[in-house]
Amino acid sequence: MKYLQTDNAPQAIGPYSQGIIVNNLFYSSGQIPLTAEGNLIEGGIKEQTDQVFKNLKAVLEAAGASLESVIKATVFIKDMNDFAELNEVYGTYFSTHKPARSCVEVARLPKDVLVEIEVIALVK
Repeated sequence: MKYLQTDNAPQAIGPYSQGIIVNNLFYSSGQIPLTAEGNLIEGGIKEQTDQVFKNLKAVLEAAGASLESVIKATVFIKDMNDFAELNEVYGTYFSTHKPARSCVEVARLPKDVLVEIEVIALVK
């Protein structure tokens, strides 16, 4: 088991790692719309989802993976009324490669953000 740590994504805000590699699989922790410096992205679901994907790309790259190697994504959304707008942004990152996905509405997310996404990916 290898713990992942990169300065190109926000540091964990609790007692957990940015992700873990086990055998040839990478399991990310949930990414929220913080910059690598830890600043919260203001704006709506589109802006926040875009930042989440920037963070996911950074941790995936550090793990030796990419968005194209993601096999499963789990999306936590604060308001299911934002689902269509979230999908607009999501679809720009997963246009031809479409991993399995779950999307659930939750009552509250860390720092009161609108979206959090975690992924499982194959490592090269």
